[in-house]
Amino acid sequence: MSSTDTPTFDELIEACTRSAVHLEMRDAYGVADEAADFERWRATGERDTDPASEYWAPWVDLISRTRARGVVVRRARIVSEPVTDYIRYEHAGTTVNVAAGEQVRWLPRRQASDVALPGNDFWLFDGQVVHWNHFTGDGASAGAEITDAKEAAKLCASAFEAVWDRAIPHDQYKL
Repeated sequence: MSSTDTPTFDELIEACTRSAVHLEMRDAYGVADEAADFERWRATGERDTDPASEYWAPWVDLISRTRARGVVVRRARIVSEPVTDYIRYEHAGTTVNVAAGEQVRWLPRRQASDVALPGNDFWLFDGQVVHWNHFTGDGASAGAEITDAKEAAKLCASAFEAVWDRAIPHDQYKL
């Protein structure tokens, strides 16, 4: 895949025909577009869980269209316990991910010790294209990187399936 024709995330998921899997491994993120919602949640305990809200609607639409094409969308999160405030915030909003059609599971980090994991969060599309998510030390987005390298895709697929097999479905994971 050449760097001159790097597809966007939306283009990657829209080109998917079978599966899109996402592995998250950080205990806190500092992504700018959710900062206000996170701070409101910390202050009030209230989370935006309206699938039609300005925050959620683009994601819900994208995942709903993806699922309508028959693509299976799964997300797994490896989390330290006790969980951080950020993970509590994520957990509170995951009902929207599930309503949009994602399958979501949670794996306590202690249960992932013997899983070979890549160094970064990722999306894997149709088992072939990896969309790495890079973050700074404080959790801010540091950009993405896309590869179709077979060994990277193989590592991500193996790691994701190992985590998924051990992880707890969202509706059963208690904080």
